[in-house]
Amino acid sequence: MNCGRLQVKIKRVCPRKRSRGGLKSPEPAGGRRWSSGPESPEPAGGRRWSSGPESPESPEPAAGRSAGEGGSPRCSTGRRSSSIMDEAAAPEVSDGSDPVNNLINQSRLQDGDQTSTPSRTPTEAAQETREDRTRRRRSVADQLKRTMLGNAAAPAGVSRTAALKEAVVSEEMSVAMETVSAGGTDLGPFFGLPSRVKELMLKLRGISSLYDWQQTCLNLDCVQQRRNLIYSLPTSGGKTLVAEILILRELLCRKKDCLFILPYISLVQEKVRGLASFGLELDFMVEEYAGSKGRFPPVRRRNHRSLYVATIEKAHSLVNSLIEAGRLEELGLLVVDELHMLGDGSRGAVLEMTLAKVQFMSKTTQIIGMSATLGNIRDLQTFLRAENYSDDFRPVQLKEFVKVNDTIYEVDPKEENCFRFSRLLNFKYSSSMQKVDPDHIIALVTEVIPTHSCLVFCPTKKNCENVAQMICRYLKEEFLQHHEADKSVLLRQLKEAGNGSVCPVLSRTVPYGVAYHHGGLTSEERRLVEEFYSGGALCLLACTSTLAAGVNLPARRVVLRSPYVASDFLKRSQYKQMVGRAGRAGIDSVGESILILQDKDRSLDFLRWTLLFVQQQHLCVDRSLTEVLQQSVDFLKDKDLITEDAHSLKVTKLGKATYKGSVDLTYSDVLYRDLSRGLEALLLNSYLHLVYLVTPYDLVPQCKPDWMVFFRQFTLLSAAEQKMSAAVGVPESFVARKAAGQTVKTVNAVVGRMYLALVLLSVLKDTDLWSVAQRFQLSRGFVQTLLSSSSAFCSCVLHFSEELEELWPFRALLAELTRRLSYCVKAELIPLMEVAGVTESRAKQLYNAGYRTPTHLANADAAALSRSVEHLYRRQANQIIASARVSLSSETVTAERELDSGFYRDAGLFGPDVGQPKDHRTDILEG
Repeated sequence: MNCGRLQVKIKRVCPRKRSRGGLKSPEPAGGRRWSSGPESPEPAGGRRWSSGPESPESPEPAAGRSAGEGGSPRCSTGRRSSSIMDEAAAPEVSDGSDPVNNLINQSRLQDGDQTSTPSRTPTEAAQETREDRTRRRRSVADQLKRTMLGNAAAPAGVSRTAALKEAVVSEEMSVAMETVSAGGTDLGPFFGLPSRVKELMLKLRGISSLYDWQQTCLNLDCVQQRRNLIYSLPTSGGKTLVAEILILRELLCRKKDCLFILPYISLVQEKVRGLASFGLELDFMVEEYAGSKGRFPPVRRRNHRSLYVATIEKAHSLVNSLIEAGRLEELGLLVVDELHMLGDGSRGAVLEMTLAKVQFMSKTTQIIGMSATLGNIRDLQTFLRAENYSDDFRPVQLKEFVKVNDTIYEVDPKEENCFRFSRLLNFKYSSSMQKVDPDHIIALVTEVIPTHSCLVFCPTKKNCENVAQMICRYLKEEFLQHHEADKSVLLRQLKEAGNGSVCPVLSRTVPYGVAYHHGGLTSEERRLVEEFYSGGALCLLACTSTLAAGVNLPARRVVLRSPYVASDFLKRSQYKQMVGRAGRAGIDSVGESILILQDKDRSLDFLRWTLLFVQQQHLCVDRSLTEVLQQSVDFLKDKDLITEDAHSLKVTKLGKATYKGSVDLTYSDVLYRDLSRGLEALLLNSYLHLVYLVTPYDLVPQCKPDWMVFFRQFTLLSAAEQKMSAAVGVPESFVARKAAGQTVKTVNAVVGRMYLALVLLSVLKDTDLWSVAQRFQLSRGFVQTLLSSSSAFCSCVLHFSEELEELWPFRALLAELTRRLSYCVKAELIPLMEVAGVTESRAKQLYNAGYRTPTHLANADAAALSRSVEHLYRRQANQIIASARVSLSSETVTAERELDSGFYRDAGLFGPDVGQPKDHRTDILEG
């Protein structure tokens, strides 16, 4: 619909008024008045509803003329009536409580649809009886009440231009909803969405048009008919935008909730921040389900639809809660990014179970899957009952190379062995330099930096740091002058994020525009490195494979240090994700990837071997599916999660608690045993006992205790805390013997778990990751991973204990501990930390600048906020303000819902579906 050509005509029927003897009341400034013609002047600051030129065929009622108007042939609507009773006596006139709806409804009227009230003759008026007058007075009183209620609910301060614009958007929404419900092929202004969405895409994303493949995909029959779809394109091809358009269409047109599944917490948080502005502009909720965040089941919102952005595990819990509440039909669309995660061990099993449940329990939920690497597409199509769309489109051409010694080969499938000689490296190496850099990494990266960017993927975290330092050792002095001011800012912000400390490796490499990126950095350090790399201050990152699966950081050249990830051989999906980072749309004309092979890896057809290996993998190779199923049932029975009788399987209480808490099946019985024993002598004057109970089991093998540190920290515990440690199986004598170097026969998982609990207790007391990491001789990244994992596991244990009556004391205790572990900051900063995108250092800056609650942020001006907080750019300020408004809006809707639920419950007005008031009209009729 073209907004410029929309003509909105609004007609008002002139009300009957009794003559007032020519008395007129003045028009109040800023008031609302009704004008019947263009000659009426506009009141200052008020709204004006014009009905346009009058229809000459409409007779003017004689009773509507005022004596002061001299029998004017048109109704005097250019002034306000001297009595509110006059307006209340006209039931045909809108009370103005919903001006936008009035605009929409009246814009559809044509000139021929105009009506007017028939005039009454003096004879008919004289025949009115006393009873008629009494009845009319009653109707006037009723109308007066309705008018006053309408005036109270009427919005104030809305300009006529804004109302007209809103009318256009609402009209387009109506057309889109009618098109979707009718199943037509006319998609409307923007693929079934109002043109407002297209404007927001340009304003918020800078997207003015779609790629050809995106338009083709959105116009597929299966998309229009809401059938399941799997689409696959290379990395950076624009897959996510298609999914977002489909999500917006589901939210706005079909009025259904949506679930967006992403593999990692960082991706969930990034997507929540990116979609928050769309939610504010288009009136839907964006809810984060990652870590400890998310409600199960989600709040049912009366007038708002919700987009749930969740990790794989949280999405499974969300679907479980919707199934149990009988609300899965509210979910209209489920989108899975990185669909190839189905083959990723235990996480793939969780994702598969989520999709299977949705397909089995809901016949109306559409499933959309996307990925850059799908080897067994036919199996996935059969599993999801989906159609497939694939394309090899890339906005930037990708050239893949393999380097063996000093020779580079280009990957060319047309060649017999898939490789073609490209060139020899032309870089002079000294004998000492050759020993330090036998893989010629310096030669490969200096061909592109600092003019262009480069990523070097390394097999281990330590290798990332070593490669970054080695490269800087041989770079020229001119690299120090490239973006020198920006690099100084980065070092200063890294120091602030580290509470005065900076990683010594980064302090040496950042001046050259080089940094490393892996899980050993804190989230704040990773964010800063990513931000300054995207801005151009950093030109090279030495990183692990996790960067390829995380945020989008493209580069002109990608170098793969070896065909291994740790000690495991590189998978095809991992390789495709890494090389997919080569080529920046709109910046580079071509992207390059170079895989470095040693002599032992010289088999030049290894890429074909890897692809063949992926394609030949099957679920059941050595035994039948029936045997696999029976083995799984036996496992669940051994864990006391289910029982089996002659006819069926039944879930035990422990099984239901495991299901509700999304606890790993391997540890469910161990967790129940630990919690039950903990109740026998629960230590409440310290956090140590509770922290020990929520320390994740799967992190214990990743940390080997330093026994001297362990003993030193153990001696600092109180007598009660040491007694608690001995009760769980770690007495002081054991730790002392280990610290003295004595041989102890067995060291079980309880010892490692207690060591990690001491780390967490120190973080809760100190809230400084740097000092805690140094105290326990651990990396900062591991300490932060331990903290975030414990927060998520604490939330799981809380839901686990809620299903078991004997564990009731943990319900209140773990709720507060979850909050403490989630943010691990001083109490006054917690409200600010609840705003998406606000880190600890940023929360401190905002608090010191006077922004101490989400309400302050929601009402802030972006320019003022950017000026008052150091290093806060305008774009970041807008994101923080949008996130704060989304957070407040969500809390408001939740509070209203809980308030309404309490009112209806107290009044006994709930029907069979708890949460929905029952209709009492039938009770009134029957009574």
